Amino acid sequence: MAKFDQQQLDNENQQARLDIRSDSAIQNLLARMPKEVQDSFTESQLSHLRVALGARSWGNHKVDVRSTFKLFKYRYYYVFVAGRNRRELSRKEKQFALMMQAMMVTTFLTFSALFGIFVLYIIKSALGIDIFPHFSFGIWSWFKETFLA
Repeated sequence: MAKFDQQQLDNENQQARLDIRSDSAIQNLLARMPKEVQDSFTESQLSHLRVALGARSWGNHKVDVRSTFKLFKYRYYYVFVAGRNRRELSRKEKQFALMMQAMMVTTFLTFSALFGIFVLYIIKSALGIDIFPHFSFGIWSWFKETFLA
């Protein structure tokens, strides 16, 4: 009975070794090594290498712009990626994210309020309502010349 269990374990171990060696990241890593070094890794070592390599992967991003440019005799690269953040943020990162969110909301509300005032002013002027007699900002005449002429 023990011999059967050992044989089954050996078969499972061989299958696990083949599975980890068929992984594309592991294949790329092993391809850059001499054959004797490739054969020296155990499946446990390879699985730990896979975890370590996986931690460095960029994954898929909604925005992924990568390119290079030449400046004088050197080539430089740039990478711009954006997408949903799935990692845990540090305290400083959380504070910065809150500050940026507050700035974006403030900018949006300010722009919306100014646009709303502009639209109300155009409507008031189009209806001929004159709140301050003999005074104009000149917006209505500019709007008529630009968009209604």
